[in-house]
Amino acid sequence: MKALRWPALWLGLWVLMIVAVVVLSLGAPPPGPDIPASDKWEHLTAYGALALVAVQLFRPGRALLLAAIGLVLLGVGLEIAQGTLTTDRMMDWRDAVADAAGVGLGMLTSRTPVRDLLARVVPAAGA
Repeated sequence: MKALRWPALWLGLWVLMIVAVVVLSLGAPPPGPDIPASDKWEHLTAYGALALVAVQLFRPGRALLLAAIGLVLLGVGLEIAQGTLTTDRMMDWRDAVADAAGVGLGMLTSRTPVRDLLARVVPAAGA
């Protein structure tokens, strides 16, 4: 992990975000109009946010790569779970593609000054 103030807090919040995605993905779909392909933007945004937070937490290299791979696998796994474990959700490979695209976009922030935004906003103790 990067040298952050309160690293356990930030890691815990990231894990909580992941749990929220799992719960929302496997729970009953929210009421509302069924607009074709609109949920793809939700997938892209959610997984992009998860990846962006991973960039804030982990140094470039093995840990960040494993976080990216884990998020892509989470998206694929949740799609499979929706198709096999739920009765009110459907598996859609396009959702998994949107998830992976979101992870890719979030990971791209590791190549920009945004990668250290959390460390700049909340400096480590003694920094």
